[in-house]
Amino acid sequence: MKVHFVMHESFEGPGALLQWVDQRNYSTSYSRVYLEEALPEQVDEIDLLIVLGGPQSPSTTQESCAYFDAKAEIQLIQRVVATGKPVVGFCLGAQLLGEAFGASYTRSPEPEVGCFPIVINKHARLDRKFEGFPAQLVVGHWHNDMPGLTPECQVLATSLGCPRQIVRYSSQAYGFQCHPEFTRESIAGLIEHSGADLEGAGIRPFIQTAEVLLSVDYSEMNRALFGFMDALVAESQLNARI
Repeated sequence: MKVHFVMHESFEGPGALLQWVDQRNYSTSYSRVYLEEALPEQVDEIDLLIVLGGPQSPSTTQESCAYFDAKAEIQLIQRVVATGKPVVGFCLGAQLLGEAFGASYTRSPEPEVGCFPIVINKHARLDRKFEGFPAQLVVGHWHNDMPGLTPECQVLATSLGCPRQIVRYSSQAYGFQCHPEFTRESIAGLIEHSGADLEGAGIRPFIQTAEVLLSVDYSEMNRALFGFMDALVAESQLNARI
């Protein structure tokens, strides 16, 4: 299994997903766009595309962020989707995935920066990839926006601050506005580089302090994510054999 990560910033990496790929002996490749590394020109060698988060949005221009090309990333996602191979987007990646399906991102009702519960709905219960998710699960959040919706997609999870936490665009394309891939180490990097986002703690209802974030045990959300990823890969491999 060849997993390709698109990273937008050094401080917002794969987090626990690195443990997931290492435990399964999958191979990894990267487009670290903040280092001006190119996106893949060919997608034949990609078995799974994971587009990570970042402070940008799908409307961020190259004039304001020279190394981020939203249009090129959307086209990459579309090419992988066209092959039938799985694509998973986290935060900004979820918004870009929605754009690739023709759905414009929008502002979340509330910014969420912290660890808060998401609610898995009845539609997720019918998706076997979420069998390892409890009805409510505390996961990481660090966002102001949320992915757009198409007529065909399905919202699978919500939170009090955001009604679009997990979106299924197809059986092989999922957007996570939330961050179940967070670890204490990845949170420390975000606090160091994006600490200004925490200034609303105590004022806005879904912004926590750095101290709270560094005290969280991220293992349960990581395990739930690993179960989802395993099921996604298994279904992808089954489809490839048919």
